[in-house]
Amino acid sequence: MWLLAFDTCLDKTYVTLTDGIEYKNKIILSNDKNYHSAYLISTIVEVLKENNLEPKNLDCIAIDIGPGSFTGIRACTTVARMLAQQLNIKAIGVSSLEILSKILGKNDLVALDARKNKAYIYDDKILGAIELEEVDKIVKNRQLITDNSLIERFSTVTENLISYQQKEYQLGEILAKIAIEKLNNNEDTDWRKIKPLYIQPPPVFGR
Repeated sequence: MWLLAFDTCLDKTYVTLTDGIEYKNKIILSNDKNYHSAYLISTIVEVLKENNLEPKNLDCIAIDIGPGSFTGIRACTTVARMLAQQLNIKAIGVSSLEILSKILGKNDLVALDARKNKAYIYDDKILGAIELEEVDKIVKNRQLITDNSLIERFSTVTENLISYQQKEYQLGEILAKIAIEKLNNNEDTDWRKIKPLYIQPPPVFGR
């Protein structure tokens, strides 16, 4: 089985190809001219070519469905749905919160900046976008995965915290492993069910 996983929802693009044993990973950063998700399709082509594969060799696609960058979520889901439909293969969506909860190999609490004085919370499941004052009560003295914008704030309520943006974590590989687990649990793999996860309404441009 060949599974292709990709993520453009967070601060980098992650592309991982795996047969369930070996994992081939690529990470793409934004540059001065383009946002990193602009390189998604070219990176997928590159990864397949490097491993002597074609799209027709794929059996499943796994993606990060958010929350995260509005543009990145749309890019991820659009490409995944298009590929899975054309290739008639399985597709699995995983929340960025679940992915980040496993970067230390456990299932840790996650709090990401949701703006408007809120944070997206994952604590074994998605709890939603919660006011920061309430999040403090959840976070207190616990191991926490957060982002750069909130790490200073939460350092006042717990010493056990890291920002996923301060180290090179293989988020694409984590995504692929979660997807394989979901496949083994016979979860729904219909590409039509792959949709962006907007915990809060997406921004309305022009306002």
